[in-house]
Amino acid sequence: MSQAFEGVRIVDFTQVVAGPVATYQLGMLGAEVVKVEQVEGGDIARAMLDFTDFGRGEMAPAFVGVNHNKRSIAVDLKRAEGRAAVERIVRRADVVVENFKPGVIGRLGFDYETVRAWRPSIVYCSISGYGQAGPRRSMAAFDGAIQAASGMMTANGHEETGPTRTVSPIIDVTTGMMAAFAIASALHRREKTGEGQFLDVAMLDSAVCLLNPVYNNHLATGEEPELLGNQSLTKMPTANVFATADGYVQVTALTSAQVDRLLGVLGCPELREDPRFVTVADLIANRAAMSAELCARLCREPTSVWLERFEAARVPAARITGFAEVMADPQLETRRLTATLPAPPVLGRPALTSVTTGYVADTDGAEVRTFAPRLGEHTRDILAEHGFAESEIDALHAAEVVRSPADPESWPAVPASAGTSPSAAAAAD
Repeated sequence: MSQAFEGVRIVDFTQVVAGPVATYQLGMLGAEVVKVEQVEGGDIARAMLDFTDFGRGEMAPAFVGVNHNKRSIAVDLKRAEGRAAVERIVRRADVVVENFKPGVIGRLGFDYETVRAWRPSIVYCSISGYGQAGPRRSMAAFDGAIQAASGMMTANGHEETGPTRTVSPIIDVTTGMMAAFAIASALHRREKTGEGQFLDVAMLDSAVCLLNPVYNNHLATGEEPELLGNQSLTKMPTANVFATADGYVQVTALTSAQVDRLLGVLGCPELREDPRFVTVADLIANRAAMSAELCARLCREPTSVWLERFEAARVPAARITGFAEVMADPQLETRRLTATLPAPPVLGRPALTSVTTGYVADTDGAEVRTFAPRLGEHTRDILAEHGFAESEIDALHAAEVVRSPADPESWPAVPASAGTSPSAAAAAD
């Protein structure tokens, strides 16, 4: 059996997070991804979020984690020779993905209409902040800006301190997932029709879809969301974050039965007889009073005690945990959500662990086959595969149209077991 996208050739003009996430997802399922990077510096994410110089300005962890299974060619697209070289690669592609500002890819000579003339069956995906049309199409877009522009921050934060954003570039990641799904759908459609397709994926659209339940409530009622802090969108006072004797616990008691069990664990079942707390509507109307009752009790015992009692009583709850604790959770080990790979010399360590994908397949699932590439690591190989003679490749290097690493040594090979999908590994056992 083969992976879902084995044999699919993708030319990847993307950088930072959203675009690379999209091609990473497809590459994890077997697609051949050629990452086209600028000769100076490459993907700007190579040096982003690298506060401790972990990746020496070239292999930042955030870059590495979404660029496994790709090959890099470093080329100057502002020069005719560079564009001609990439044209040969694009002419053999099944998919092209780009995330320049609208209009930029056209000026470089690789817009959809041009590429479609070369490859009528091409699946072409453009990723941008606001889409390829509309009054905001040319605006620069970053994750934080889209969190603000999409309404997300209107619904995220505390009344006392105002709106806030999430620490993760959640819109970038969501947009990448959306783009990967759109590309997968277009490839499936092509199997049936033989036709290619143009896909216009916008961060703003993805953000609104991510807020689907909140926006649907707004569209139905006209209500604007409130800044509820850590409360549930249901406004139930029994669904919130509470301080315990040694930390914090998230409780999510939403139904009347769950509320009854929660109050039973806390030793105050009689509160349901209080006129303020009889029905769900009563609880929402008097949520400040109920929150005070819960806070006064939950702070008396440590989190571990409450979690044990909540689990026994079937009250949904979880500890507020740090990243190190999450990564040490045996549940994640069972899921094999991460892969530990031999690390390249520049990182100065023998191995590096990366997050993989968030699902399990019983056969032929996602897997890491090769470590994220150095800038231009595969320039020579890719050009040779597309008909360039060695002398031509040397000439392009001499003219600084393309670039390869000064050190020709490749990264260590990834063991077959390192990136095996959880279920496939289990089957092998």
